[in-house]
Amino acid sequence: MKIRKNDDGLEMKISGEELKKAKVKVDASEIEAEIREQNEKVAELTGDLQRTRADFENYRKQVEMQRASAVQAAKFATVAKMLPLLDDIDRAVASYEELKPLAKSLEKTTGELGLSKIAIEEGAEFNPEIAEAVMAEGDGDKETVGEVLRPGYYYEKGVLRPAMVKIVKI
Repeated sequence: MKIRKNDDGLEMKISGEELKKAKVKVDASEIEAEIREQNEKVAELTGDLQRTRADFENYRKQVEMQRASAVQAAKFATVAKMLPLLDDIDRAVASYEELKPLAKSLEKTTGELGLSKIAIEEGAEFNPEIAEAVMAEGDGDKETVGEVLRPGYYYEKGVLRPAMVKIVKI
């Protein structure tokens, strides 16, 4: 048997032989209770760890969604700021035919970026989802497009800006 003093008090080490000789009785119910208590602590800490992991994973997903949303909003804002420039180029092409190749090249590039004009022809039925009526003529029940005043644009399969049209009621 070895006895030594530490910060917590005395510590005694008994070898297996000495324990057999001493005939110490160990109460099995006390040991089982201690094991149950330790198992409960382990289960509680495991549950806490699992909840913390789940919270972190949810936080990570939320941050990723917010980042993706911010990137999407920035792309939409950037493309929306280009629309007046595209309108100016359309007006310039109407006045100067020499600019048609430039307009075609720009249209191809914007198409590759996911931006395309909304195709509306005069005489087509008015669709308020892709066009905004700013003027109306006639007094009939059926609304058709009389004139496209400003083109509309799709961006990534959604309407970025509706076309501005004059409608004719037939």
